[in-house]
Amino acid sequence: MSRMLERLAPHRQFLIYLGGGLLSAAIDIAIMQLLIACGIGVIAATSAGFVCGLLINYAFHVTFTFKAPASARGFMRYMSVVAFNYLITIACVSLSMWLLTMPLPGKLVSLPIIAVNGYLLGKYWIFKPGR
Repeated sequence: MSRMLERLAPHRQFLIYLGGGLLSAAIDIAIMQLLIACGIGVIAATSAGFVCGLLINYAFHVTFTFKAPASARGFMRYMSVVAFNYLITIACVSLSMWLLTMPLPGKLVSLPIIAVNGYLLGKYWIFKPGR
């Protein structure tokens, strides 16, 4: 067990980043489902869940992943990365639809790409120490 922990140690920050993403996704989905169960429309519930998940994700990375001070500039950079990752996702899904007439393979391909992209841009641009 300790040997496995030693091997994971260099990747600790990335694993924390992934944990934050999973937590944010769970909150996003839970809020969406709760609001739908309360009679809120699907689009409004989905949007509310997405915004809550996004804000939790930013706060998680500020507090735990990168331990950086929150700032308007950092949040705007974060939103730029969210938008860029969205475009990557749309491109992968569109390509998958064109090649396979199925969206899911493209979505699945996009997930590790946007996870690594989000982490690297978070570490070296959004939350870079001393910026």
